[in-house]
Amino acid sequence: MGCSSSVPDRSAGRIGGLNPESAGSDAKNLRVKLVLLGDSGVGKSCIVLRFVRGQFDPTSKVTVGASFLSQTIALQDSTTVKFEIWDTAGQERYAALAPLYYRGAAVAVVVYDITSPHSFHKAQYWVKELQKHGSADIVMALVGNKADLQDKREVSVQDGTEYAEKNGMFFIETSAKTADNINQLFEEIAKRLPRPPPS
Repeated sequence: MGCSSSVPDRSAGRIGGLNPESAGSDAKNLRVKLVLLGDSGVGKSCIVLRFVRGQFDPTSKVTVGASFLSQTIALQDSTTVKFEIWDTAGQERYAALAPLYYRGAAVAVVVYDITSPHSFHKAQYWVKELQKHGSADIVMALVGNKADLQDKREVSVQDGTEYAEKNGMFFIETSAKTADNINQLFEEIAKRLPRPPPS
């Protein structure tokens, strides 16, 4: 279940026009490429849609290839961060396309579903891929989504926390459905971004 509110953009696979090394124009106005990775159905699109448009669509379609959205946030120190967000498809047949999207990304958000141990294992696969092929200074977040489904939880908070700590990531649980921790996720990422030196 993707959460894109529109038909998938067939041109999304082409990165033309977007600077893949998009890490900002100056120290106060950052522009960063962010990629979401994770198994199909974990709620990647729902997280993005909730963050960018404040919407949740339980009937949304599966993402095909990848979709692109952007959103700008302002931090308390008056830095603005424009996230250029690539939401990748989770189905196995699209896995080979993922490197197109995470190459040059400043941020990777790896998502799993707290009710699905399989999706947690898939998240670990993506972390290993990023460690092998991602940028050396990439900011990585591990996100346990669907935190509103506590009664169906099969992956403990402790498992998520320990895995994230071991791999130098930060960990947060979110619910795209209730909007819980969605903005906090992106604010935390923004705070962890390397700042270019003032010119």
